[in-house]
Amino acid sequence: MNDKILILDFGSQYTQLIARNIRELNIYCEIQPCTKPIQYEPSLKGVILSGSPFSVNDKDAPKPDIKAIADHLPVLGICYGAQLLAFQAGGEVARSAHREYGRAHLQTISHDPFLAAISDGTQVWMSHADTIKKIPDNFSIIARTANIPVGAFKAPAGVFAKNTVYAIQFHPEVTHSIEGRQVLKNFVVDICGCKQDWTPASFIHDTVARIKKEVGDKKVVMALSGGVDSTVAATLIQRAISDNLYCIFVDNGLLRKNEFEQVLEGYKHLKLNVKGIDARQRFYKELDGVTDPEKKRKIIGKLFIDVFHDEAIKIKEVSFLGQGTIYPDVIESLSVHGPSQTIKSHHNVGGLPDIMHMSLVEPLRYLFKDEVRKIGRELGIDDIFISRHPFPGPGLGIRILGAVSEEKVKLLQEADNIYIRHLRDSELYSKVWQAGAILLPVQSVGVMGDERTYEFTVALRAVTSVDGMTADWAHLPHEFLAKVSSDIINNVKGINRVVYDISSKPPATIEWE
Repeated sequence: MNDKILILDFGSQYTQLIARNIRELNIYCEIQPCTKPIQYEPSLKGVILSGSPFSVNDKDAPKPDIKAIADHLPVLGICYGAQLLAFQAGGEVARSAHREYGRAHLQTISHDPFLAAISDGTQVWMSHADTIKKIPDNFSIIARTANIPVGAFKAPAGVFAKNTVYAIQFHPEVTHSIEGRQVLKNFVVDICGCKQDWTPASFIHDTVARIKKEVGDKKVVMALSGGVDSTVAATLIQRAISDNLYCIFVDNGLLRKNEFEQVLEGYKHLKLNVKGIDARQRFYKELDGVTDPEKKRKIIGKLFIDVFHDEAIKIKEVSFLGQGTIYPDVIESLSVHGPSQTIKSHHNVGGLPDIMHMSLVEPLRYLFKDEVRKIGRELGIDDIFISRHPFPGPGLGIRILGAVSEEKVKLLQEADNIYIRHLRDSELYSKVWQAGAILLPVQSVGVMGDERTYEFTVALRAVTSVDGMTADWAHLPHEFLAKVSSDIINNVKGINRVVYDISSKPPATIEWE
C-alpha cells in the first residue's frame, strides 16, 4: 500500500492545488472535509490543513482539534490552517489592517529541514484577511516577509503535541509561489517520510486488485461516452473482471457529428463488450421547449438513466454499476470536501435511483483529467481516446443556449465539426485543453450575395488548462479564427455570425450552461 497524505479541506479555492502538487511528487493524497473524523491507518503519514474563507475568530468557523491530530501525525497548516494552529495553541490571530494579498518575498530566519533547498527571498503568494499577531509560547518563527513577521513557524515534537507541527501563512500550492512545491516536498518527504512511489503503474496494479476484491465474480454494467474518462475506467474494470463487464453506449442525439458510429468502431479495437442504443428522439421530445440550463441537465441525466436502465435490466444478475466519474465532477457537483459552493450538477455524480439496486464502481473518482490520461497511456489505450478533448455529459444540450431541437443540434454539429477539423488540420487541437462551438439564442441580420439573412450566431470556445479547475482562453491565431468563421458561415445554412469567447475560468465556467 502506498504512503498517503491527508488534506483537510476548510473550503479553500486552492485545496485541490495542494493535492495536485503532492500527487505530482508521486505521493498519493486524499482530500476530506475538515468536519469528518480521520481514520488513522498505517499508510497515513501526515496531515495538511488547507486555507479557508473563514476567520478563526468567527463563531461558526470550522475548528477541529489540531492537537489531537498532531498527537498522531506531523501536521502542516496553510494560511487558515496556520492561523487555526496558532489560535488553538494560545497565540493571537486578528483582522489585518488591510488584506494581505499578492506576491511577497520569504526571508529565512532558521535553517530548518522544512525550508531546505528554499532560496532566501523566494517569491511566495499571500491571500488572507487575518494575520497572526503572536505565535504560541515555545513555538518558533522560521521565516518572515517584509510586511508579515510570521511567515512560517513550527513547534517541535513534544512542545504542542507528540509530533512536529509546521505552519505557513503563504500558499505554496499556487504557481506564484515559485518554490512552493519544494516546500510541500520537504514536508511530505523529509518530515513525514513518504516514499515517492505512487505512479501510473502502481495505481493500475492497486486499482485492478481492489476491483477484483470488491466485485469478485459478479457482473458490472457501465455506460460509455467515447471520452477518456469512461474509456479508461472501463479498461481498468475489464482488466479486473474480464467478460463480466457489460458496456452500453447511448446516442442521446446530443453527440458530435458522426460520433456514435466512430466511437463504436473504436471500442471494437479495445475489445470492449459494447451495445449501442439509438435514443435520439426520446431526448428531443423531453427537451422540447425547455430553456433553463439546470433543468436541461436534470432532464438529460434522468432520461439517460431511464434509457440505460431499460437496457441494463436485460442483463441478468448485475450487481455493480461502473462509472468514469473524476475528481472535478465531484468538486463542482457536491460540497463533499468542505464548505464550498455547488456550481452545477453532473448527471454522473451522486446516488443512483433505488430501482437500479446497484453498487458503484468508480476507479477514477479521485483523479484529475491529466492523471486519467497518464493512466490511459500506461494501459496502452489508443491516443484517439486519450487525447480527445473533454466533452460534457449532457453533450450539445448545454452548448445550445435556450431550447433544444433536432434542427438546432444539426446546425451546431456542422459548425462544431468544421471548428474541430480545422483545429486538427492546423495542429492546434493538442495545444488546447478543450474546444467546442456554442449555438446562441441570438439571430442577427446578415448579407449573403444580394440576399438579406436573419440567422443564428455561433460562439467558438477554446481553453488551456491542466485539470479544468481553472482555465484561460486559448489565444488562437487570428488567421485561423477568420478561416473557421468563413468556413462555418459559407457552409452551414442557418448561421451567419461567428464570435470568439475570451473569458477565463474563474469567473466564467468552461461551458456556457
